[in-house]
Amino acid sequence: MTTKPKAKIYNWRRKRRSAGTEEDRADAISRIRKATQPPSAANDSQPNAEIDAIRNEGLTGRQLRMARRLAQKNGLDATSDYDAVRLLRQKGIDPFHRANLLGMAGETEQTEDHTKDKVTIHLPQTVNEGGKTLPGPELTPAERRAFEIGEIQKDIARRRRRKLFTLFVRLAVFVFLPTFIVGFYFYRVATPMYASDSAFSILQADGGGAAFGGLLAGTQFATAQDSVATQEFLESKDALLRLERDMGFAEIFKQDWIDPIQRLSPDATLEETYKLFRRMITIGYDPSDGIIRMEVAAPDPEISVAISDRLLSYAEDTINGLTELKREDQMRDARAGFEMAQNERRKAQEALIELQIQGALLDPQNVIAGLRSRINALETQLQEKELQLAALLDNRRPNQAKVDGARADIARLEVVLEELNSEMLDVSAGENSLARLSVRIQMAQADLVARDMMLQTAMQQMETTRTEANRKVRYLTVSVRPVPSQEPTYPRKFENTILAFLLFAGIYLLISLTASVLREQVSS
Repeated sequence: MTTKPKAKIYNWRRKRRSAGTEEDRADAISRIRKATQPPSAANDSQPNAEIDAIRNEGLTGRQLRMARRLAQKNGLDATSDYDAVRLLRQKGIDPFHRANLLGMAGETEQTEDHTKDKVTIHLPQTVNEGGKTLPGPELTPAERRAFEIGEIQKDIARRRRRKLFTLFVRLAVFVFLPTFIVGFYFYRVATPMYASDSAFSILQADGGGAAFGGLLAGTQFATAQDSVATQEFLESKDALLRLERDMGFAEIFKQDWIDPIQRLSPDATLEETYKLFRRMITIGYDPSDGIIRMEVAAPDPEISVAISDRLLSYAEDTINGLTELKREDQMRDARAGFEMAQNERRKAQEALIELQIQGALLDPQNVIAGLRSRINALETQLQEKELQLAALLDNRRPNQAKVDGARADIARLEVVLEELNSEMLDVSAGENSLARLSVRIQMAQADLVARDMMLQTAMQQMETTRTEANRKVRYLTVSVRPVPSQEPTYPRKFENTILAFLLFAGIYLLISLTASVLREQVSS
């Protein structure tokens, strides 16, 4: 009688961990504790110790069965065979005494004889055995525990079925139904869109640069800024307006056969058209290789290719205009500096020629140098004549003719030397002297040399600027031309449906967790 309820209680304790909610688990635990709670006498430690001592006596199974029968005969409510032995001993009955055993055997024989007599008599007779065979109004504790555990299991099963049903209904309403609607739209309603792919890159003109810029020349980092600027332009409203002016972009998506979600209304504003433009035009820049990839979707493959070609032409115009103003400013400044250097050199050269004309001499320095050389020669001859005269006068009886000739030569040399000195004085003194004119000519010549150097520097700077400007020229190179697509690219039916399912499931899970946390916080 005790083994089966204990097995049920064990199974229920094992299963209560998988209860639906915290309330069910708490209810189940409370009911199990009530069902499995033993009588007050069993809560004491002394009965447990007595039962353990009886177990250690090594009683046989026959003795335990006889003790159970004797306990039932005496009206003792025993929960087990060992408990029956304990209760009999507490009442003062020895369950293993010979007299008690013989009494039990006699009753058993009488019951068997009585049964045999009733079996041999085949006539119907009235037998009054209600007190022994019919169940009483009160259940035993083991039966009561089994009954309550069964009721708990049925209640938990009902709650679990109800919660599973409500969970399925919520999933059907908030997850499966929206996913079905989205999938129906993608498979039955959505207008197919044809996409054309293209790829292009921005290249820099050949030419070396100075310092750090020369290290980046020829790499994708040299044109990264221009590539980003081109991408921003192709995604801007300016490109949309030019496309609307050239092809009528909005009219393409206002046709009646396009589904309502992708179709523009007849009175669509620029902002609505721009939103559709951003959905249909996908542009990405890869900084690792410097390539810009563009995808254009349209309801017709030929229209998609035409839009791609238009956008490529707009990108090329934009690239050409990115550095045009800067190159023109640099060349204008360099050209102005070169022209100014030319004018200044021309003025310096004209000033030098004017000075040379004023002195009627091409080179005053040579004139002054010639006069100085003549004076030096005359002074040398004069010294020689004086030495000759001194040599003649050293004789006691000099030759008077030679002495007179030497003195006459000295006098003539002195006259010529005086004239040259006066001429030299006139040349090197005064406002219009050759010395002053020579100095002014030297200054004009130095100014002319400086202007020549400045002209050469300006010419070199202009050439450098022209080279730098040519190096800054950008070229658009299309590596992948747009080709009409033969099969629709969008919508991606299966992928979009799965994505919608995951999205709705994630939203439902997030809301459920939030509600559970809030309910737990409020209840606590």
